[in-house]
Amino acid sequence: MSQTYEFYIARAREAAADAEAATLDNVRERALRSEKTWQVLADQARAVAEQRRKIETEKAEQREAATPS
Repeated sequence: MSQTYEFYIARAREAAADAEAATLDNVRERALRSEKTWQVLADQARAVAEQRRKIETEKAEQREAATPS
């Protein structure tokens, strides 16, 4: 199952809120680590989506160039 940038960034924001609300240091640190992990996943999902769009655009341009007018 492919997750979207929106899913990952929402989890990162939830983890940040958990860290903000934490009263115990170890709980705060755990939430901050979680936030960082979710953010990395969000960045990767966004990069993959951008790469897919770029490839689709290039393929469309190639098809258009190959189509006789």
